[in-house]
Amino acid sequence: RARHAGPPDGGWGWMIVAGCFLVTICTRAVTRCISIFFVEFQAYFGQDYARTAWIHSIVDCATMFCAPLGSLISNHVSCQVGIMLGGLLASTGLILSSFATSLEHLYLSLGVLTGLGFALCYSPAIAMVGKYFNKKKALAYGIAMSGSGIGTFILAPVVQLLIEQFSWRGALLILGGFVLNLCVCGALMRPIALKEDRKTAPEFLEQDYVPEAQKRDLKRMSVCSPLIKVWSHECLCYCSWKEYDFLLMPGFMVLAVSVLFMAYGCSPLFVYLVPYALSVGVSHHQAAFLMSILGVIDIIGNITFGWLTDRRCLKKHRHFCYLFAVGMDGLCCLFLPVLQKFPLLVPFSFTFGYFDGAYVTLIPVVTADVVGTSSLSSALGVVYFLHAIPYLVSPPVAGWLVDTTGSYTASFLLSGFSMIFSSTLLCFASLAKKIKRTHLRSLTNDTGTKEHIWTNGAIAYSVTAELDQKDVEFLAADTNSYSNR
Repeated sequence: RARHAGPPDGGWGWMIVAGCFLVTICTRAVTRCISIFFVEFQAYFGQDYARTAWIHSIVDCATMFCAPLGSLISNHVSCQVGIMLGGLLASTGLILSSFATSLEHLYLSLGVLTGLGFALCYSPAIAMVGKYFNKKKALAYGIAMSGSGIGTFILAPVVQLLIEQFSWRGALLILGGFVLNLCVCGALMRPIALKEDRKTAPEFLEQDYVPEAQKRDLKRMSVCSPLIKVWSHECLCYCSWKEYDFLLMPGFMVLAVSVLFMAYGCSPLFVYLVPYALSVGVSHHQAAFLMSILGVIDIIGNITFGWLTDRRCLKKHRHFCYLFAVGMDGLCCLFLPVLQKFPLLVPFSFTFGYFDGAYVTLIPVVTADVVGTSSLSSALGVVYFLHAIPYLVSPPVAGWLVDTTGSYTASFLLSGFSMIFSSTLLCFASLAKKIKRTHLRSLTNDTGTKEHIWTNGAIAYSVTAELDQKDVEFLAADTNSYSNR
């Protein structure tokens, strides 16, 4: 295990980026390409939109719902072990899906088993990038997350070709072999120990609930394997709470709620873009090409937004860049029902793909800005867990609306408004925080209050003059450290 005082911002970190890049290809890009199988599944099993859409929903839901499990294995066993195990499970699920005889079979193999495998790989790989980078964090995430776009661009036409040549069963079998590359990605994830991560025994030995005799034992145990941390029931509870204390941060709570609406809005588009294109007269190859366009432009969004938000002029405004990208994707969904020809759908794929890549890149960056690097792995597990229920519910709901209304309009409008609401919620929360901070700063200037700047931009004050206590609030409940100014 490499030891560093801070993130190295390079070196082996670029291999971590390469590994995460391959992980996003094998997980998110393959998940997106499942929508290409949608028409094949529907025709073969003779089912309606809503029942067929459950396949994609369960894959996404299982991936996000089990994300905390991936973080848990990464934190307490090994990131390498977790990703390799996930690769084996995902590959097994795809191979078993090639022998499916019913939709229920696909729900379990392609949905649950493959989704669980993806969950064990996705959030730990993303968190590892945050461990190795600080100054170039957004750029590193942009490159790593671009694997989703590049993978979609390459895999969409390849999967369509595989279906035509080997049927959907042969295509799933080949994808199962391809996903085994996740085991190679896991081997690249060399652990790193940072100074801020060392929540070692001396910090806990000051606690009143640890007896003196046990303190001496714990000092000897602290130099042994991390698995020897079963000190006492109270100490374990304390450690677990410290790992997830970010859940009570106001900033994280707002982010969590907005993620729920964002996830609900973005999922149906990837399921129904190809079926919608086919329904308005676009050919199968043109429909697959739309997914390829969306994927390659997604890459540009990943890298350019990552590079731009690392610039000094935008680094302080990553939050607003994120909500702007989410809002733009929502507007794209609102206009989609009037785009009924291939030449009109191409600009849509360009625009939606670009901003999708932008906000996907910024999700871990914004999360890290809120909770800090030391809690990033656990926080990302929770953030991706929050995607689970919207990912499970939104495609079947959209399919039910298509079956009921006979068109895709209601489905796409609901998705668009959901994403716009997510963006608006974050915007109002940020403005309210800024107004409150400005108000307290003005009170400070009038009363001579000492000001503290916290790492996430919040401000705390200690009163040095006469000031009504109701006007003084401690705004940094969601941070771990601060510096005096």
